[in-house]
Order: sequence, then C-alpha cells, then structure tokens
Amino acid sequence: MSVELWTIFLVSLSFIAYLYIGWHTRAKGSADFFVAGRGVPSIANGAATAADWMSAASFISMAGLISFLGYDGSVYLMGWTGGYVLLALLLAPYLRKFGKYTVPDFVGDRYYSNIARLVAVVAAIFISMTYVAGQMRGVGIVFSRFLQVDINTGVIIGMIVVAFFAVLGGMKGITWTQVAQYGVLIVAYLIPAIAISVLLTGNPIPQLAFTFSDIVAKLNQIQVDLGFQEYTKPFANQSQLDVLFSTIALMVGTAGLPHIIVRFYTVPDVRSARFSAGWALLFIAILYTTAPALSSFARYNLIDSLHNKTVEEIQQLDWANKWEKTKLLTFEDKNGDGRIQLTPDKATSEITIDRDIIVLSTPEVAKLAPWVIALVATGGLAAALSTASGLLLVISSSIAHDIYYRIIDPNASEAKRVMAGRIMIGFAIAIAGYFGVNPPGFVAQVVAFAFGLAAASFFPVIILGIFDKRTNREGAIAGMLVGLIFTLFYIVGVKFYGMPPWFFGVSPEGIGTLGMAINFVVTFVVSRLTAPPPLEIQEMVEMLRTPGGETPPEAIH
Repeated sequence: MSVELWTIFLVSLSFIAYLYIGWHTRAKGSADFFVAGRGVPSIANGAATAADWMSAASFISMAGLISFLGYDGSVYLMGWTGGYVLLALLLAPYLRKFGKYTVPDFVGDRYYSNIARLVAVVAAIFISMTYVAGQMRGVGIVFSRFLQVDINTGVIIGMIVVAFFAVLGGMKGITWTQVAQYGVLIVAYLIPAIAISVLLTGNPIPQLAFTFSDIVAKLNQIQVDLGFQEYTKPFANQSQLDVLFSTIALMVGTAGLPHIIVRFYTVPDVRSARFSAGWALLFIAILYTTAPALSSFARYNLIDSLHNKTVEEIQQLDWANKWEKTKLLTFEDKNGDGRIQLTPDKATSEITIDRDIIVLSTPEVAKLAPWVIALVATGGLAAALSTASGLLLVISSSIAHDIYYRIIDPNASEAKRVMAGRIMIGFAIAIAGYFGVNPPGFVAQVVAFAFGLAAASFFPVIILGIFDKRTNREGAIAGMLVGLIFTLFYIVGVKFYGMPPWFFGVSPEGIGTLGMAINFVVTFVVSRLTAPPPLEIQEMVEMLRTPGGETPPEAIH
C-alpha cells in the first residue's frame, strides 16, 4: 500500500479506538467530568500525564528545533524535563492533598478571594489557548501532508474528533484516551528512530548511537563545509543569558501548567500522586532521550538528500514533491546553475525547510517502509490531540467550575455543572480551530510562549501559597496581574509589533523568567505591606505541608 493508504488506515484505526474509549468511559457526574472520579491508577495516570504533556511540540517540533539549532536547542530538553521534576517534587503532592478540581480553585480558596480566582481563570485561559494553538497547527500539518487535504480541513477533522471524547467523556474519557495515545505516540517515535540509527550507525539504540558513533562528528564537518556553525557549538544561535532565561522559563512554566497540574487531582490520594509523577517521568524520558539522536539523524539525512542535487534529481524525490505542495518545504534555483544548495544565508539558500516537518519527513527521507511513515503521522496526531483535549478541559473547567459554579451559581446541580462544562468545551474548540488555521509561529515556539505565561502567572503564587503562609490575596492578585501583563506585553510586542528585545536581547521564549521574578517580588512585597491572611488560612497552609491525607474541607473554606 502507499503511504497515503497506510496513513488513512492507521489514523482511522486510532480514531475509532479513541472514540470507543471516549464513549466507554464517558463522564456520569461532575467528579468524573472534572477529575475522572479521582480513581485513576498511578501507572495509567503516569501514561496519561506523559501524553498530555508531550504535545505536538515534543513529538513534531522539538526535534526539528534541535535539528536547526544544534546545541542551543537543548534548552527545550533541559527546560521541559527539569520542569517536570520540579512539578513532581514541589507542587503535585501538595496540590493533590488540597483536593480541589483546578488551579484557579486552589488560588481562589488559598487566597480567600473570588477576584484572585478570576485572575487565575484569565491566566489559565490565556495559557491554554496559546498552547492549544500549537496543537491544532500540528494536526493541520499532519493532515495536509499525509491525507493530501489542506491544513484548514485537517484542523476541522481534528476538532471534531477531540470534541467527541472531550465533550462526552470529560476528564475521565480524556484520561483513558490519553493512555492509548501515549502508546501510539511512543511506538511511532521509537520505531523510525531505531531504524534510522541502524541504517546510519549500525547501533539499534539511538541514545548510544548518538553518543558513541561518529555521526555527530560527521555532521559537524558537513555543517562547517556548508558555512554553518558546528552542530554542537554552544551559543551559536542564542546568547548565554537567553539560553539561561529560556531554560528557566520552560522549567518553571512546566511546573505552572494548569492542564498538567490537574492530572494529579485524578488519582485516589497523595501517595498515588507521587507514584504517578514517577511513572510519567519514566514515560517522558523514553522520548526525550531519543530526541537529540533523532534530531542529528534527521539533519544529516536532509543535507545528504537535498544539498547540491540537480533540479531534476529533486523532482524525482516523491516525498519532497509532496511536502512542497504543503508549502512547508520549498526549492528555488536562485543562481540558475541547475543545482539546489543549502546555505546559512536565507537570501542565498535555495532550500527552505519548516522546522515542524523534520520528524514527520525523516522516515521518508530515510526511505523507511510506508507503514512506518504512516505510523509517525498517526503518532503526531496522537500527541497533538491528547494535549489539545487536556487543554480544552482546563478552559472548560475554568469557566464552568471556577466561574459558573464557584461564583455565579454555587447551588447548581451536578447535571448543570457538567452541561456548562460541555458547552464551554464547544466554544473552546471553535477558538482553538481558529488558531490552528491562523497560527502565530512554529509549534514549539507557540508552546514556549504558553510556558512563559505560566511561569509569570501561576508558579510564584502556587509556590508561595504552599510554602509561605504570610502571602495574602492582595499580594497574589497584584503579582499575577503584573507578571502576566508584563510577559504578554513583551511577547506580543517583540513577536508581532517589531519591538526590539530590549531586556539584554532576551527572546520572547525566555522573558517569562523575568515575569516570574517580577511576580515573586510584587507578591512578596505587597503581602508584607498589607494585612496577613486570616488565621484559618494560615493553619490550612500548615496542614497542607504536613504528611498525611487530604486537607479537610473545613480547613479550606
């Protein structure tokens, strides 16, 4: 069968499985809808968390960024994995012990303020909509290449599938669907990585091949010969300060992501939260230790396959022609010599490669079997859809639970609360679809902005809310607003309105670190200049840090 037929078969098979799981595990009450009934086993929650967290950015775009940036691309590896460790050790057990449904729920109750809750809701929606834009772009890219439909149609198909198991199943349906999606995405990532590792180095273990073979030395020499910096040369694309800031922003942003934090509310108890964090870290590490190897293999194969080939030779490459139709890969013989050259100067380079196609195109470039190529496309969709569904539930619960139930109608029945959640998912999917059709950047870049916003808004108030009983509502509200507004202003100004990166050249991806620092300072100072929290809140914070079960509800309210 052709690649397209294999893709239709595997994608259809996976979609049928997702829809069946979503139907079979559909939510029957508000606890099922918002926190999966708090009955998810640790290992299953670990797999679901890994799938939720390893989005289209991890599967589709991260290896592409590392492939282009070389050493400097390691900020994504260090930031995202380090941030997950930070989340598992510092936040997850305490938030699970708190026993609420959402991050705004924690903020609203810990800071005894519906205004704080509203600010947290706004931050959660900003973060989630920015993040979901990257997922929908990933869905569109996969469909546009492998099913030969335009990106807009691909986004709409993805929206319909996500809508089904997210609206019907809520967190319960999403969780068990994500377990299946993790299995699909990790198999789809490892099989081509292992096959290409054998082809290029003779070693079937990509991590060992990357470390002990001569593939990186060869790639370094090729890069130098073409006028690029060595692949492993540090700080070739970013300053040391920007690398540091970007890494920290990704790290603390991970620890503040609402759709990941809420995963730890779905397990039975605090002990299960710790175990599920450990399982998730193991499942994440499998992909993240493979990514640097796959990035170098992809870079080596692309240069070898395309550079200095004649126009006629390029036209005979079926995979290149199909990717060219998507406009994510372009060729132009600018000097008219009949050959296509790759150069570091964009003005003279005759090959333009969108970073988001690197992982998806690599099996084709390496001439792997059609079913392997189709499997990678299926894995990319699994990664994008799993994260998109988690983000949509955050948006839904932020409005339906934290605004409708906790502020507007505290007496709303379970049926009303679940219906409000489902309606909100519908609205969120429509907005996500718009961003998928009109994406503001590369998948991983868009997602990096979300991490910056999470770092600047949630991380300080969660950390201080757990470890500093003197932090009060005035400080939390001021800190979140200042951190979020500053970071958003810098990102939008630099990215879309031509504002120079005036803070020592720090990129929009890294400015969340400064936003976080400003948030910490503002929260701390304002809290000390205003009245301390009520005594019962201070006692609740003390109880939160004491080993044991959930904090009793009477201590929270």
